[in-house]
Amino acid sequence: MTKTVHIKGIMCAHCEMRVKKALEALPFVESAVASHDNGTAVINTSADFNADAVKAAITEAGYEFVKVD
Repeated sequence: MTKTVHIKGIMCAHCEMRVKKALEALPFVESAVASHDNGTAVINTSADFNADAVKAAITEAGYEFVKVD
């Protein structure tokens, strides 16, 4: 399943890598691609998706979680 996470504060390639690393550390995230141009991260996830865990990972990485589609 694919989800798009909207994030405030991603401003450069370094930010993209921090977000990618934070999201891919979650057990249900198979892969993540962050974009500072779009302010999003597209993740491929298993059926065990947990939006609260995604929000916590984004916040802990220093960015602001907006929503997930």
